[in-house]
Amino acid sequence: MAQPKVVSRDEWEAARAELLVKEKELTRARDALSALRRELPMVRVEKEYVFQGPDGPVDLVGLFDGRRQLIVRHFMFHPDWDEGCVGCSLQVDNLGHPAHLHARDTNLVLVSRAPLTKLEPFRQRMGWTVPWFSSFGSDFNPDFGVTNNDSESSGLSVFLRDGTDVFHTYSSFSRGGDALINTYNYLDLTALGRQEEELDYPQQWWRHHDRYDA
Repeated sequence: MAQPKVVSRDEWEAARAELLVKEKELTRARDALSALRRELPMVRVEKEYVFQGPDGPVDLVGLFDGRRQLIVRHFMFHPDWDEGCVGCSLQVDNLGHPAHLHARDTNLVLVSRAPLTKLEPFRQRMGWTVPWFSSFGSDFNPDFGVTNNDSESSGLSVFLRDGTDVFHTYSSFSRGGDALINTYNYLDLTALGRQEEELDYPQQWWRHHDRYDA
């Protein structure tokens, strides 16, 4: 890949100041977009869902673990697969400590269509501690747009709880999850960036973290 041109420190400072103007514009635009997202109307979840977790079956309210907000990462794991999606794994690898979400009364869990007997060995292999539940046998995945004609898609859904009432407030799919991948956020700060320009699709370089060459 081509490297940036070499300039003097003064020239670099000037170029950096010019870019900073655009970075601040993006920050303000992102704040405004977040405000609009919070103003979205919400939909009451009327259907009952049952999920299988390591401690037994739970309903949708149970996924909140007593908190008011819930973020569900729809992790692509077809019942016929023996390991989870590489891109979804990249996102989970980039999750921070849950205490910071919990401090804002928010829980985050993974939900996949594969049975728990497949999820648990893979979770242990990856070394993840994030709660992971199976929606196997339920309509949860198709109802929230991540399973269509037995094909899996990536996405996340956000819910708000008021007592035992649950409301669906937001969903995002495909590249909507890019902002949640801190690996990308860090690479975007570097001179060579994501280094995906020569690839037909980014997944060509993604690996499960235990499968990269030394």
